[in-house]
Formats: sequence, C-alpha cells, structure tokens
Amino acid sequence: QRGPALSAAVGALCRALPPRCRPAPDPLRRARFDRPQASLDLWRLLYVLLKQIHGGRWTESDAIGGQVRFVKWALWYHGYGRPQLQQLPADGSRGSRELLLAFSWLLHSLHLLEQLLALNRLQTGDQTSVCTCEEDVASSQEGAGEAGAEDRVDVRYLQWLQGRLRLQWGTLHAQHQEQCKLLHKIHLFTSGSHMDQNLGHFSVTETDLIRHPENCKQLLQLLESETMQLEAFLEWKQLEPVYWQWMETVLDDVAEEGSMCEPQDADGEKRRLPEVSSCCPWAARLAGQMDRVSRDLLALQEQLQQLVAQRRAAWWEKVAAGEELEKEKFSATARKIQESVELKLRALPRLGAPRKNQRHGSCRLVLRSKAPGSQRGMAGSVSREAVPALSAAGVIRELQGREASLQRELQQLREQCRQRLQGIAQGWQGVICVS
Repeated sequence: QRGPALSAAVGALCRALPPRCRPAPDPLRRARFDRPQASLDLWRLLYVLLKQIHGGRWTESDAIGGQVRFVKWALWYHGYGRPQLQQLPADGSRGSRELLLAFSWLLHSLHLLEQLLALNRLQTGDQTSVCTCEEDVASSQEGAGEAGAEDRVDVRYLQWLQGRLRLQWGTLHAQHQEQCKLLHKIHLFTSGSHMDQNLGHFSVTETDLIRHPENCKQLLQLLESETMQLEAFLEWKQLEPVYWQWMETVLDDVAEEGSMCEPQDADGEKRRLPEVSSCCPWAARLAGQMDRVSRDLLALQEQLQQLVAQRRAAWWEKVAAGEELEKEKFSATARKIQESVELKLRALPRLGAPRKNQRHGSCRLVLRSKAPGSQRGMAGSVSREAVPALSAAGVIRELQGREASLQRELQQLREQCRQRLQGIAQGWQGVICVS
C-alpha cells in the first residue's frame, strides 16, 4: 500500500503548488535515484518558488546559470548550509537528489505551501497593507564605523541619492493619494448596493465585473483553479507523513553513498561564499555581521556561565557558614530563590526578542457610515460584527505619534552631529566652516 500512497502524496504536493510552477510528479521520484534528467526541472522549480517568495520577476527565458546562482544564494540566505548543494555545477547538469533534499527542507522549515497559498490568493476586495512595527535603528547602524577606506563614498553622491529617493518617494505618495481618492469614490457611489450589509459597497473588482460581465468567466476559472489548489493542499496534509517517511529513505540512500560524511575542504568553503556574494553584493557584509553577533552571543554565554558558577560557589559558602539555619527554613528559602531564577530565565528570551506589533499585514478597505458622517475603516477579515477590526483614524494617529518620535530622534542626532563638527572645527586655525 505504500506505493499508491506515496504516488498520491507526491501528486497532491505538485497540485498544491501554484499553476505557473507546478511540476510533474516524475522528476521528484527520479530525483531519489539522483537521475541527471530531473536536475533541470528541479533547478527551475526552486528558482520559480524562491522568486515568488522574494517578490522578484522571472521569465521562461532566464538562463540556467542565473537560476542556479539565485537558488544557491536564496537557500544560503534562508539558512540551508549544506555544502554539497553549493558545490553543484552552474550548468544544472546534475544534483537532482540534493535539490530534492533542499526542496523538502523548504517545505518543512519555511512552510512553503502556506506562504505560496497566501501570496497567490485571489483578492476580490480592496486590500491595503498596514505596518506600525517599530524597528531598532541602533542595531542597523551597528558596525557602520568599521568601514575601511575602500568602503567610503563621496558625500555629494549620497546627497544625490537622497534627492533622487525623495523625488521617487514624492511621486509614489502622489500616486497612492490618487488611488485612495478613486477608491473612496467607488466605495461611496456603490454604497448600499452590496448583498453583504457588513460591507455595504462594491470593490474595484466587483465594480469591473458589473461594467464588463464577460470577465466573470475568467474570474470563475481563477476561483476554480484556486479551489482545486486548496483541495490538493488538504489532501497533502493528510498524506504528508507518507512523504516524510519516503524522505527518510532518501536520506538513508545519501548516507550509504557517503555523501553526508564527506569533510568540508577549505577550498570548497572559500569557494562557496564568494559565489553567493557575487549574486548579492551585501551578502558578504551580512555574513560578517552574523559572525560578529555569533561571537558576541558565545562570549555572553561564557560570561553568564562563569557568573552562575561564581554565584553558586558563593551561595554554597554562605550555606556552609550558616549552619544555624533550620532545614525547613532553608528549603523554603531555596524554593523561593529557585522560582525567582526560573522567572528571570523565562523573561530573558522576551527581553532579547524584537518588539512586535500586531498591526501588520494586509487589511480590506471598508467604508463605514454608521453615523450621518461617513468614516472609513479597515478590517482584517470580513465578519458579522459591525465594528471594524482596525480603523483608519487609529492607524493615522499611531503613525503620527511614531513620526513625532522619529523627528525628535532626528533632532537629537543632528544636535550631536553639530556638536561633534564644532569640536572638530575648533582644532583648525584660520578655517571657516559653512554648513
């Protein structure tokens, strides 16, 4: 019974993938035996899937060399550090089993199918993205002063880039404002026409279907395709254990051939990272920052272990010296101290984790007119409740507060920079500095 179940699992997995990159089940089955005929298909599969995750554009005519470089970079970026994959040739002629392992790793670690279903979801309502998460500016600026002479850039070039960025940002902002005005007109003119009273108005897609009814057939085909993909995903979730049992046999085959026990030679390790950094210029700098963070974490861990050992030794010295304490009182005190230490240890990951805000993601624009004056609102999901999950006025107030906080921080940085420049200029005799 394992053969039919495995075929059904692989077939459901392929059907759950987006239509444009949906592979046939045969290349996955041939990849177990490391057949070179399946290599090109799997390189293309990983290339298209990772391009969709990273929001990049791709065409059928992309060269195989570029596909291989991008797949190696993206897998290294997501944490897949198997050197056998990085050492595969750039022409994509072999390595189908390694690509099958990488594909399965993406399925498990990145929840690949769930991400693709969310990205390729057919949107019939007017969506907008809301993000009020705060980013740690200090951590992004760490290591900025360690740049060498070769990394220094002319200030005038930076000023030109800043001006160009402001121009493009202003153009984008004007286009977004125009889009909001048009959306408001559509929502206002179609108010009270929708069957769902919680919405009350049509979206752009629904308005286009009313004006052009012939487009309903195309929308129906897209909905049917998405429904089939969701049904295949449900079937895959039922048959997923069969697939992972099959992958265990693939790992056993790799271990028998000794490919997992090969030592990592220095030449291969040196050759891997430059190839990745050639596809992404900032990859080497990111790798250096990650190495520094890893070293800092190891040093902090060693310091913490030493501090714990010292505190423990001092405590046992106090215990040995305080023999007059009763055993019951000592045990109660020890329990309280142990509970306090456990609470502090539980709080450490939360203190080190970045602060997150729940207001992040895609929301549907809904025009609310409960009072005589209409009010716009945003709801994360259309429900039976009359109150929206998120109001535009609240988001605007929160963003304005965030803007004021950033402006204060900018003024502080400017004042620090001005004081520093004054201190430098005082050391120059006979020189006048004009800002």
